Amino acid sequence: MHPQTNTVLFEKETVPSAVMKLAVPTIVSSLVMVIYNLADTYFVGLLNDPVQTAAVTLAGPALLAFNAVNNLFGVGTSSAMSRLLGKGDTKAVKDCSAFGFYCALLCAVLFSVFTWISQDPLIRLLGADADNLAATAGYVRWAISLGAVPSILNVVFAYLVRSEGNSLHASIGTMSGCLLNMVLDPIFILPWGLDMGAAGAGMATCLSNCAACLYFLILLYVRRKTTFVCIDPRRISFQRSIAADIFGIGIPAAIQNLLNVTGMTVFNNFAMAYGSEVVAAMGIVQKVQMVPVQIVLGGAQGIMPFIGYNHAKGDRGRMKEAIFYLLKRALLLMAAVVVIGTAFSRSLVRFFIKTDTVVAYGSRFLIGFLLALPFICIDYVTVGVFQAIGDGKRSLLFAVLRKIILEIPALVLLDHLIPLYGMPYASMCAEIILAALALKMLHDILSVRKNVQGHDRTDHQDNSR
Repeated sequence: MHPQTNTVLFEKETVPSAVMKLAVPTIVSSLVMVIYNLADTYFVGLLNDPVQTAAVTLAGPALLAFNAVNNLFGVGTSSAMSRLLGKGDTKAVKDCSAFGFYCALLCAVLFSVFTWISQDPLIRLLGADADNLAATAGYVRWAISLGAVPSILNVVFAYLVRSEGNSLHASIGTMSGCLLNMVLDPIFILPWGLDMGAAGAGMATCLSNCAACLYFLILLYVRRKTTFVCIDPRRISFQRSIAADIFGIGIPAAIQNLLNVTGMTVFNNFAMAYGSEVVAAMGIVQKVQMVPVQIVLGGAQGIMPFIGYNHAKGDRGRMKEAIFYLLKRALLLMAAVVVIGTAFSRSLVRFFIKTDTVVAYGSRFLIGFLLALPFICIDYVTVGVFQAIGDGKRSLLFAVLRKIILEIPALVLLDHLIPLYGMPYASMCAEIILAALALKMLHDILSVRKNVQGHDRTDHQDNSR
């Protein structure tokens, strides 16, 4: 893709059209990723064995830990590249992409080695007990220990490709692995295939991510003369400015995901006190909620290059229009999801497992998770803006507030006041407070810009639109 194409998209295209071109492919790929995550739960659920379903759920925090590396070098590098493109520094863009890619590769290898040599204490830390220890170990071995490198690089590749506005190819690469995973899942999991249960789901995930990485490698080779994304090891630059730019956004984003892992581990351990059927129900509900959450997250990630580019150019008007265009439509969709999901909560859970007790638990848990969605929508879009403009401090503040200050204490309190059934409402309590703070911070960001002398001033013209 030629640089001029990016300039037209970022600077000249109407904002609604640019948002749709960037956000829709990212949302679609996010949905496909959710569907393939749901596929693991669905096909394992067909075994009607809560122990196998619980194994996939308990391994969830370790899979989320991948996102710490993904965000450190995916979000961090992508944000830096988009802002460098806005400044016209194409040499630095290539150096930046090479540095981010090889740092991600190194961390993925270290992650893989660590989880391999510490597998037993790891799965016990995740909350596994004697009933589901073997099943959880099988899933962790394939999906995490052997799957860390392809899983991490698949996502980092997508961020790098998306940074220059090429959302379509980023989405195709991600979706190719997801679709392959859905084909392999029944073959590896079910009795008529290899009958591997939860371990088969992990193996399918590992192989499908290898296929996605192969797609990106071929894409970058074919487009090597027309893309700024560069993985030539000779372009690795240890310039302090590049590392600072990447880590300034990447570290807060990584901490955010590590805190998400911490929160999910705490949540699973609380749920484990009530037995494997409750853990299975919680896992299913979390994955159902993941569908609308990924729509919001995909939209926020999709417009990040647009926000970062126009922030570097100083065009707050296009930034503001893009943010609120996405936010208004996402909120309407989340409101519809809350109503429909609440009305059909029992049917949604039963789709994944037929065990009556699990369905009964899950249908009640789902309502609490769904009510958090409109507030999550505001919070995720706002954090995406922070990351796009290079404001790592605010994104770190949100991460700490969400899990450490608000959600985990709310979980402890609600489980004490309303045992078992209070837990699903912990996220909603945290997100309501964060949403109010998010709107205040968005107003502050969009109402101030640099004038030609370099001094900040209130942008009355933008606010009057």
